[in-house]
Amino acid sequence: MSIKSIKTGWTGISALAGNDQWFSDFESISSITLGSSQATVEFASIPTTYQHLQLRVMSKHATASSATEVALMQFNSTSMTKGHYLYGSGTSAAAGIPANGAVMNIPGGNFAGTFGAAIIDILDYANTNKNKTFRSLNGTETNSGGEMVFYSGFYGTTTAVTNIKFTIAGGHSFAQHSHFALYGIRG
Repeated sequence: MSIKSIKTGWTGISALAGNDQWFSDFESISSITLGSSQATVEFASIPTTYQHLQLRVMSKHATASSATEVALMQFNSTSMTKGHYLYGSGTSAAAGIPANGAVMNIPGGNFAGTFGAAIIDILDYANTNKNKTFRSLNGTETNSGGEMVFYSGFYGTTTAVTNIKFTIAGGHSFAQHSHFALYGIRG
């Protein structure tokens, strides 16, 4: 199904009614759903045949805590060298420099049944002429309100990303049923 603007004449593809053309550039590479809590989640042997990567994550940490924690990401065992974040909740806002490798906030185990969600884009991950960058938009519910965080980061390496590893700061584990899905985006 296509759509057309009466005012400008622009035409496009509708994402409604199961139009597969809208999503044809995304291809599922792998997904991981945790059967029990674990400290790390890793995607290995990532093919270098796509333009970009996208991760879609729903997770929380298994430790009984009323706080949120920060999830960390490494490419090929390398931590982020520079980054920044913008944070907002119903009552406060902040900006700053995240802990090395921070990509998303994870709700604590006391937030019964509440998982945080994130979409992480890794741009030009296979291009060996460029350093690697990512951006992450994520949100969590904290039972007293919600929070949204935008992270972006820079990895000072031109090596193609073939491995992505997630951990939680402070040595916590991801809770059972946390889900990580990796997609390749065609150019």
